[in-house]
Amino acid sequence: MENNKENNQSTETEFRNRIDLGELRQNIDQIKSEIAKVIVGQDKMIEHLLAALLANGHVLIEGVPGVAKTITAKLLAKTIAVDFSRIQFTPDLMPSDILGTSIFNMKTAEFEYKKGPIYANFVLIDEINRSPAKTQAALFEVMEERQITMEGKQYTMSNPFLVIATQNPIEHEGTYRLPEAQLDRFLFKIEVGYPNLEQEIQIIKKQHESKLENKIELVEQVISGQQLQQYQKIIKEIVVEHNLIEYIAKIIHNTRENPFLYLGASPRASLALLTASKAFAGIRGRDFVTPEDIKEACFAVLRHRIIVSPEREMEGLSADEVIKQILDGIEIPR
Repeated sequence: MENNKENNQSTETEFRNRIDLGELRQNIDQIKSEIAKVIVGQDKMIEHLLAALLANGHVLIEGVPGVAKTITAKLLAKTIAVDFSRIQFTPDLMPSDILGTSIFNMKTAEFEYKKGPIYANFVLIDEINRSPAKTQAALFEVMEERQITMEGKQYTMSNPFLVIATQNPIEHEGTYRLPEAQLDRFLFKIEVGYPNLEQEIQIIKKQHESKLENKIELVEQVISGQQLQQYQKIIKEIVVEHNLIEYIAKIIHNTRENPFLYLGASPRASLALLTASKAFAGIRGRDFVTPEDIKEACFAVLRHRIIVSPEREMEGLSADEVIKQILDGIEIPR
């Protein structure tokens, strides 16, 4: 009897010591509800964006025009009380148009640094592949180190700091391929497809019934920037068993030895997969990672970090198909 009592007390203690994810999950669901006021479908894109937000990682969204890439990012930004900035990439955009530049002040007879639009908590870069390499390279330091070096002085970005970039996979005229070094700085690459028939009907119906010119006005703020930072700290505390760490390592290691791939994933991909898996677990209200969380994160984490060999690519093999083969070939930890 006493042993049972001790076991029950032990169980209760363990339960109390678990990470409290109630508020986080409730607010994540509320953010989804706010975005759903405007966006029909695209649940996977929205969940991946929220996971990236909690994991403090940047996102590249790829999809044809008109599938709600940009507006979803803007709506997500509105649900959080942070500074928002949008940069439209064009072929004539210069690095100084993003980072800022020094301007001579006639009154003080000194140069003053005027900060560019990158200085915001939530930065939306529309059509990132429209600008040449020197402009894209301006994002390397700020995306990885959350800082900008101008004229020998470092400027640290305020937290939270998230870059969401969009690109069109179909139109190639006037575009520049993103270098691998920059792609590797994105936690996720989310591929957005067309809505199904039912969703298409709902989209048309919503537009027909709406009397508002600006639909973004429907969406309300849910959390503050401080709350988001607190949630990001909570996500880091989510438990990952040793066998799941080995599972992640095996997946990444397989990409480097896979005969279908010309380029495998780097150790940064391992860390990205770990962090993203924790974020998916948190969104689902669990304080521990499961193999399903890892598999859920795998495609968005790896598809832009691996390169299919030219011969296989000519045969029509995609990065996602190779990732699926890798996952199917590795035993799931129990």
